[in-house]
Amino acid sequence: MEAFLHQVIAGLATGGIYASLALALVMIHNATRLVNFAQGEMAMFSTYLCWTMIQAGFPYWLAFFSTIALSFVLGAAIERIIIRPVERAPVLTTVVVFIGLLLILNSIAGWIYSYTIKSFPSPFPEKPPFGWHIVSSHELGAISVTLVVLLLVYLFFRFTPLGLAMRAAAQNPDSSRLVGVRVGWMLALGWGLAAAIGATAGMMVAPIVFLEPNMMTGVILYAFAAALMGGIDSPGGAVVGGFIVGVLENIIGAYVIGTELKLTVALVLIVGVLVVKPAGLFGRVIVQRV
Repeated sequence: MEAFLHQVIAGLATGGIYASLALALVMIHNATRLVNFAQGEMAMFSTYLCWTMIQAGFPYWLAFFSTIALSFVLGAAIERIIIRPVERAPVLTTVVVFIGLLLILNSIAGWIYSYTIKSFPSPFPEKPPFGWHIVSSHELGAISVTLVVLLLVYLFFRFTPLGLAMRAAAQNPDSSRLVGVRVGWMLALGWGLAAAIGATAGMMVAPIVFLEPNMMTGVILYAFAAALMGGIDSPGGAVVGGFIVGVLENIIGAYVIGTELKLTVALVLIVGVLVVKPAGLFGRVIVQRV
């Protein structure tokens, strides 16, 4: 029973990370109707920035929040410089741009930092909290950080004028322009916010998977599965989907198929959701009259 509880809690910790990345994917999809295939590499590159600051002597939390700020700027710059020129291009062109961005970030990280695996520090104590052996301090801390981030994002979009303007720009850009919303800048801010959320996920998962340019390959697959399970147009669904995928990954990997085949869980979930319920658990089925 104790081993099962450990798998569930560990699944919630990693599921929170998947939820953060899935939320970033959903935010960009709602704004552009496209999937950012480079989201994982953006999070990886941001994590390297944090590692660089820590190696330079920055305290962990100063490096953490500085990385979030830099990631926000980087995400907004990517939208303005790379994505904006192709926003009216065919879908295939934009997909190629996303894949190109993925490869560029991966190659630059490998060129600067090499492909050697590096350890990434955890800000949480090594000893289990309160003497619990079913959960590590980092797992509990990752859950807490993720929940705080998700709560702040919810409050931002629900109660602030800027958050409401960003939601309006994503849902109905033409009407938003008529009431004075600067849709272009709202999309850039959305990209920046998605990059910052992804950076948080990268810094929380790095102590678990270790730091190297391909560290987010498996994580982003689970994030895709979470976004599709919850509904690619539903931010709340992406969060719920992330926690579900994290728990299922651990339980199925530990008791059904073994750790060697854990990555197939994400692929099976993606295919299963697309076949059984393409809109996801909380997604909207859009019907157009032709």
